[in-house]
Amino acid sequence: MTKRDWVKVHLICGVQTNIVTAVEISDRFANDSPFFKGLVETTGKKFTMKEVSADKAYLSANNLQTVADRDAIPFIPFKVNSSSKPVQGKQRTIDQRNKEKKKTELWKRMFHYYQFNQESFLKAYHKRSNVETTFSMIKAKFGDSLRSKTKTAQINEALCKVLCHNICCLIQSIFELGIEPAFWASETTD
Repeated sequence: MTKRDWVKVHLICGVQTNIVTAVEISDRFANDSPFFKGLVETTGKKFTMKEVSADKAYLSANNLQTVADRDAIPFIPFKVNSSSKPVQGKQRTIDQRNKEKKKTELWKRMFHYYQFNQESFLKAYHKRSNVETTFSMIKAKFGDSLRSKTKTAQINEALCKVLCHNICCLIQSIFELGIEPAFWASETTD
């Protein structure tokens, strides 16, 4: 029996069109949480976010703050052992203490919102299932395995599948949502 190596795709997508707005590829053992900030920041450069939903694996004061810094509301459910105070690291400077205080206040607000308004919180959080739909769409159209042997080729193949998915979503959105595409004018030399 041969052992297969695989890559892990981390992505963020829109809830209406399922367009992938940012993607990162890692090895199969990579923790999900460290990729969150990069995905949110990349998405925030080109898209306006109102809410960001993620599963419990992404819960951290830093990730909550990353979303809030982009004027969006983070909907990341709290774990059963979570309390109203986040785990904090060593604080060295006044600036670091101020940042920690800001993150702590956000953590408390979201924790209490989660505890006392669960129905409302979960309604927003369940938009997160769109990412599962996006993965399902990619696998259904382009296969659920990679044929490439080397790590670089696997990464490129996974990225190509995401690119092809976005092209399909764009075409679908043109027809379903009445989006008028604007293409660049071709340059001609006379």
